[in-house]
Amino acid sequence: MRRYGKNPDEDDIRVRPNRKGNRPRTSIRPKHEDAAEGMVLTVDRGRLTCLVDGRAVLAMKARELGRKAAVVGDRVAIVGDLSGKKDTLARIVRIEPRTSVLRRTADDDDPYERVIVANADQLAIVTALADPEPRPRLIDRCLVAAYDAGLEPLLVLTKSDLAPPDKLLETYDALGMPYVVTSRQELEDGTATGRVMELLAGRITAFVGHSGVGKTTLVNTLVPEERRRVTGHVNAVTGRGRHTTTSALALPLSGVDGWVIDTPGVRSFGLAHVDPSRVIKAFPDLEPGTEGCPRACSHDEPDCALDAWVAEGHADPARLYSLRRLLASREGHDVD
Repeated sequence: MRRYGKNPDEDDIRVRPNRKGNRPRTSIRPKHEDAAEGMVLTVDRGRLTCLVDGRAVLAMKARELGRKAAVVGDRVAIVGDLSGKKDTLARIVRIEPRTSVLRRTADDDDPYERVIVANADQLAIVTALADPEPRPRLIDRCLVAAYDAGLEPLLVLTKSDLAPPDKLLETYDALGMPYVVTSRQELEDGTATGRVMELLAGRITAFVGHSGVGKTTLVNTLVPEERRRVTGHVNAVTGRGRHTTTSALALPLSGVDGWVIDTPGVRSFGLAHVDPSRVIKAFPDLEPGTEGCPRACSHDEPDCALDAWVAEGHADPARLYSLRRLLASREGHDVD
């Protein structure tokens, strides 16, 4: 039996009543061409603090974005109340294309990857020379993540008053990676600020490091007023204080063009999202030695050319050990 006639008009079509009384769903989404541009500074319990025309504006993600989440460093389009006043809330309606994405997983066998920051172009790997002891394996993992994301690495060594930096710097000398060495006294009196600023100027730099290495202390010396201004805005809305870095926070550098993004201290840096074949890119001192490797070499087998390459003195054996340790952990093997 036909429900409608050959040429039904609107009166012929039965419409199911909407019990909720709201508007029917549509696949047509507003373009929000008049939306303001902003940058995500921090994310706290589903609320995002964004910089819009020099003001810290609190916003939430629009429902139309679905599961797509904005992260610190994202360039976004925002509508609504953009005054930045207390108890106001705007909406993020669009996330602009990203130039880079820094990711990590909790462990090497964790399928869920976490986006740390977006649109950074430099990764500052902060490591203490003592208290806590330096962890070259964590540095190597951060290097893998940096090269995979297309970020340039920067090595920042702190607490040089407790131990000399020579041995650790020698390990990474072949990479030609820029570095800066600071002491606790230099961070307290600000004498190291200028040296660090030179390496950050004109860049968007994400800071990563193990808890207790002085990462947040260093960031505070670079942008003391900005941290208070942004976190103060968040606290006024949530009513809760934050005394340690529990979420990433983007801050503009004082006096020069550039941004720093302080991230929470990490205990591990999983690389489940990185293809094992790309791990070698984080070891440019070893990569030339792979030219003699058999096809599809895992770099951890009897015929691997890297053994002879290192034995001939072209690279530090500790670097080859670190590479193979990373590859073994990616495969889920016990590396402890």
